[in-house]
This record gives sequence, structure tokens and C-alpha cells, in this order.
Amino acid sequence: MSDTVIRVENLSKLYRLGEVSTGTISHDLNRWWHQVRGKEDPYALIGQVNDRTRKAEKPKTEAKNAESPSDKASNYVYALKNINFEVKQGEVLGIIGRNGAGKSTLLKILSRVTAPSSGSIKVKGRIASLLEVGTGFHPELTGRENIYLNGAILGMRRHEINSKLDEIVDFSGCAAYIDTPVKRYSSGMLVRLAFAVAAFLEAEILVIDEVLAVGDAEFQKKCLGKMEDVASSGRTLLFVSHNMGMISSLCQRAVVLEEGQLTADQSASDAVMTYYTKGKASPYCVDFQNRQKLVSGLGATLLSGAIENSVGTPVPEIDIRSPFRVRMKYRLDRNSNHAPYPNFHFTDSSGNYVFVTLPGSTNLGLRPGVYEAVCHVPANLLNNGAYFVGLALTYTGKGVNVAFWEKDALCINVVDPIHETLDQERSGYSGHIPGPVRPRLDWTLSQLP
Repeated sequence: MSDTVIRVENLSKLYRLGEVSTGTISHDLNRWWHQVRGKEDPYALIGQVNDRTRKAEKPKTEAKNAESPSDKASNYVYALKNINFEVKQGEVLGIIGRNGAGKSTLLKILSRVTAPSSGSIKVKGRIASLLEVGTGFHPELTGRENIYLNGAILGMRRHEINSKLDEIVDFSGCAAYIDTPVKRYSSGMLVRLAFAVAAFLEAEILVIDEVLAVGDAEFQKKCLGKMEDVASSGRTLLFVSHNMGMISSLCQRAVVLEEGQLTADQSASDAVMTYYTKGKASPYCVDFQNRQKLVSGLGATLLSGAIENSVGTPVPEIDIRSPFRVRMKYRLDRNSNHAPYPNFHFTDSSGNYVFVTLPGSTNLGLRPGVYEAVCHVPANLLNNGAYFVGLALTYTGKGVNVAFWEKDALCINVVDPIHETLDQERSGYSGHIPGPVRPRLDWTLSQLP
């Protein structure tokens, strides 16, 4: 028996911009006639990709002009187009993409809130969804009544809900308000209760959209712990978030959506790298001289940057056990009274600083010319995951003057070949090691009498 619990095949969702339904009786009749004959939706064949930044077309009246195919295409967009993927039982799948990429639409179709325009979804098991603040809650019912309502929707019997009720109320932290109508709840309280209901009622598949950002830091930490418990118990989890740190730490695999299309289906760290480096042809080796606007200031110009392995070859990823180096080339265009200090800013996939490094001293002249700075990063320092390097040049003297700072100029994916390192660096430990750095430090281990 296959362990696949979700199979998505050629899934598409088409919307007409600016109007409800198809907008005209002729369109409705045309769509109905195609449906009767078992043919595809005629307007699905001419829909555009979901580029939310393009300007909307001005509506044309049929009295003035009959719609040409190009006019029709401008009024129909794909929120999702030809999506294909599978999810295995017990897998934690991250779904990432910028706003308007189709993430929420995909989850709504999976949760049967809306129907697809074409394609199919096959699901094995019950789905508990946490899509938006207040979704599935009736505002006039109390918190307790909404728990029973949600349980009934999931197909649970009353005695099953009774057995989980105390845990749900405890986890939500809303015990004092459990018999108050949820319309009186704050958005944070509503999310707390909704997450507790979704997590504790025994559905085989848990679907969570970007709602945890509403909760406070303490609750987010509780939620992450609960989601890890859910995943380790063999239940399947689909998780949408713009917090790439949460995606990297919680998910084994992630898919990237862009303008309604699936552009990547990779390991979580690789998918995060794909998401962050969109539009950069070579994010680990960049020539800034080819840009229309140079990165410059205070008589200095950034020329190029690269991340290289130990033999000097630019690389997009590096083994956690291997050293690498970051190279920056810049030009001084005029004499300076203060020494310029090149510096590198390392941040993780969530944008949190890992460290900033700069040379201990500079004996370089202050005359104009082209200079090169190289920073050597030792092996077994950074943990596995995606990291970004900002390139900067500062002058010290009276305060700090920044000549240029190109944030996230370069990126590197540090990979951990776990199957090869269990007996060496990890001493048999196979779990996730948290934190942005993972240095190999000197240890002594001895048995005391």
C-alpha cells in the first residue's frame, strides 16, 4: 500500500478579474455548453499567469467592441496553473513564495474551501486546517462550542472531543474566556484557540497557513514544539510561512510557488535558497560592474564578490566539513585620510545576524587603486542551511562612515551529508542541530571514580 497521503495532479485555479462569476450570460452559457460536452473550460485556455504587479485592463463594453481572445486573456488569470506534487505520510512540507504566489489558494483547495478549475487532488485521511484568523469559527458561539463544532466538522464523536478538551483549553491559554463568544476575542486569542483545536483534534493531515505571526513569541515557541510533536507522531503537516528559519528548521522538504506555478520542489534548505536568490543568475559570484547603478560612495566602488571553495572555484554550496572563502574586489577613486576597512556581514535565511568579520588591521595604502579582500571561513563553523553575505567598506576616524554596503550580495548553501558524518562529527547523533553556527570545539571526556 502506498504511503502517499496527498497527490496533486495538474491542478489549476482560474479567476476572472474585477467581476464575480464569468460576468456575462453569454460566458456562462458558453462555459455550461463546454461542461455538458465534457470539454475543458474555454476561458481556462486563455488565462494569464497571476502577475499581481501588472496594471489592470480597462473594461470594454460589448456594445463598443466584441472581446478578442487577447482581451479575454487579460481578464482571466491563473491563481494556480498545472501544479503537480505528492506528500508522503508523516512528511512535513513547506510551501513558500511571495505574496500572491498562490499559497493560500492551494491550501484552500486542499481543505475543500474552494474547488479547482481543473486537475485533481487525492487525499487519504482527515484534514484539519488553520488558514486565516477566525476561519471555521462562528463568532456568536463560545470558545467551547466552537471546539465541538470544529470536531464535528472533522468527523469526531463527542466523547473523542471530550477527551481532548482540557488539553486544548490548556494549550490555548484562554481558559478564562472559554465560555465567552469568540467575537469578543482578540486576534491573538482566536489564533491560540484555533491552533489548539487543529493540533489536538486527531486529524491525519494538518494544514497551517501564515497565521502564527499573529501570536506572541511564547505562543510561537509552543506552536513550533507542538508541530514537531505532530510530525514525529507520523501525522502529515503542510506549512506556509514567510519565516524561512521556521521552514528550514521544521520542514524536510519545500515547494516554491511563483505566479501560480510550481518552480521548485526540493529539500527545505535548497528551496529557501531558490526563493531568496530569484532573479540572480549567479548569486555566489557577482560582477557589480555590469549593473546600471554602481554600488559606490565616499570615493569607493564595489567591483565584484564571490564565494569560493578552498581551491578558488566559485561554488553555490559547500560541505559543512570544508573551509571556504569570501572574496571582494573594490576600487578607491581618491586619496583618503582614514583607512578603509572591508567587512563581511553573515546572516542566516531569516535575516538574523550570524557574525560580522573585518580585518584586525589594515596596512594598505590610502592611494587610489583596485584592492581585493579575502575572508577565510574555517570548516565546521556554520550549521547546515542557507547563508547570505553582505559586502561593505567603512572608513574609521571620527565615527564610522560607510562607503558602500551591499546587503545579501552573495549566498552560500552549507550542506551536511548526515549519512557520512554520523560516526565522526556527530558521534552517532542524527537529529536536527539548532542554531546558525555549529563549531567543532575541543572536548575532554573522562569517567570519574
